[in-house]
Amino acid sequence: MTTPRILLRFGGAVFCILFLAGARAPGIPSHAVSLVPDTSARREDEKDPADSLYRAARQALNDNDYRKAERLFASITSRFPRSTYAGDALYWRAFALYKLGAESDLREAVKSLDTQRSHYGNARTANEAQQLAVRIRGALAKRGDVSSAEAVTALASGTTKCSRTGDAEEKDDFRAEVMNTLLQMDAQSAVPIIKEVLAQRDACSTALRKKAVFLLSQKQTSETEGLMMDAVKNDPSSTVREEAVFWLGQVRTDKAASLLENIALTATDTRLREKAIFALNEQNSSRSFTVIRKLAESAETPSRVREQAIFWLGQRQSAENAEFLRGLFGRMSGNDDLRKQVLFSLSQMHGVGNDRWLLGVALDRNQSDDVRKHALWTAGQAGIPASDLVALYDKLTDRPLKEQLIWVLSDSRDRAASDKLVDIAQHDKDAEMRKKAIFWLGQKNDPRIRQILIDILKG
Repeated sequence: MTTPRILLRFGGAVFCILFLAGARAPGIPSHAVSLVPDTSARREDEKDPADSLYRAARQALNDNDYRKAERLFASITSRFPRSTYAGDALYWRAFALYKLGAESDLREAVKSLDTQRSHYGNARTANEAQQLAVRIRGALAKRGDVSSAEAVTALASGTTKCSRTGDAEEKDDFRAEVMNTLLQMDAQSAVPIIKEVLAQRDACSTALRKKAVFLLSQKQTSETEGLMMDAVKNDPSSTVREEAVFWLGQVRTDKAASLLENIALTATDTRLREKAIFALNEQNSSRSFTVIRKLAESAETPSRVREQAIFWLGQRQSAENAEFLRGLFGRMSGNDDLRKQVLFSLSQMHGVGNDRWLLGVALDRNQSDDVRKHALWTAGQAGIPASDLVALYDKLTDRPLKEQLIWVLSDSRDRAASDKLVDIAQHDKDAEMRKKAIFWLGQKNDPRIRQILIDILKG
């Protein structure tokens, strides 16, 4: 599977941005993601006899000493069964055993979670314990444990009544975890259950359908294409349709490509078109790039959609894309926002001559000041040598552009850039430019610069 990329050169972070941002690892409660003991996580009564033992166990967990942690958590429940820590200790013991991973550890972890469910149903970690139990049983199923496989399958097949109670989201998370575990065990068995979820049309199942679309894209089967395309065309929720379009980029078939192209070129829903452009970019084919270029250059394309097309072209570094974007800039008129988007996209492609070209735009008096200033900034982003930026300062006559260049120079780590700022601060005839240079020099954590500023003050 190709991992989507989001923004600049974050290289493989899209999925992290779009799916994992704000999420937590399966089985880890939201109040304890870091596993670092902190006073905010303690119970109100610090006189609890298990308090110090619990904190020691948490520290062992944080140090990845899972064997020590599970023993300490086990001693809490056995020695202090009435402690306010006793129920959560069972969860954390199971988590430590799961991390150890031996079959005997996994079976013991299931027992620990069963004990929590039967004796400490009100524990803070009770909901997360359900997800962890599914994950553990999935691991056991992969080792040939039939009863665990049956349990996971039965949970995934269970129906959920439409509910608007406060725990609806937790139920969705739980079912999504079950479906994911089943996918890892046996994709063919999971698909019919995902199909049942996607067939639901009520508003209460929207969040679960959205998660089902994602899961379907991660482990493809012969039915993936049809189910994803059906969700794109027929799901009543716009958010589910957008999610399906987004992940359809992972389905590299002619039918999927044709549907994405049709959406990108003709859909009336702007957000859906933007998702389609991203998906086409992920398909990484000459066919998909032809469509994206067509959208980028057509004046009939809505501005937001056009900006997305230009942006994604900049994320695929190639001489062909760079040449296309430079030519597109020359053909555009009357829309500085789009021209600035082209400049930014070009700055993302290093090594294909864009840095010098961007400097040329900055010096072009036929361009608006706004575009020229943006060209200066993007030239800096493109990695133009500081020596070229320094030489450019004396060629500029417009104060807004000189001010912009001072800022760009301040962002460079090259000593030549700092030296030029010092020269401006000490000798520029324009007092306003001297003040700008001094301000940005003050932002640099450089003892040499600090001494120069002191000398300027004394002078």
